[in-house]
Amino acid sequence: MPHSAEQAFTYLVDPRNRPAWQSSLLSVDVPADEEPHLGQAWSELTAVGVRPHLVVTELVPFRVWAESGTWRGVRADLRLRFTARADGCRVQAEGEVSGTGPYAVAAAASGLVAGKAIAADLRKASRLIGEQHAG
Repeated sequence: MPHSAEQAFTYLVDPRNRPAWQSSLLSVDVPADEEPHLGQAWSELTAVGVRPHLVVTELVPFRVWAESGTWRGVRADLRLRFTARADGCRVQAEGEVSGTGPYAVAAAASGLVAGKAIAADLRKASRLIGEQHAG
């Protein structure tokens, strides 16, 4: 991203910003004045009607942020790593989706398409960060 690691991190780890850049997300349920922190918990409403519950599991300012989300028999883990570069920062996303029982197949299928969706979402977030800092 052509933004500092601090700018990218600050924007991406705040659940309140997610509906603007995450294509699968309609809304989040998190207090409007709650700043991101380790252990922060919230719920989301996705475009397909799924309502996962999420929690921040790792937070190292401007370096690493991770969450774990659960919905019925599905668990999704996402970690974002931020590396400063001369021309901005690199944001590396790592994730895993798993499921149990009747949710195992759906979890595996969603895991197969998640990489491309996350990449597209991060490109959109980068544009929004640029607009935020241009104004």
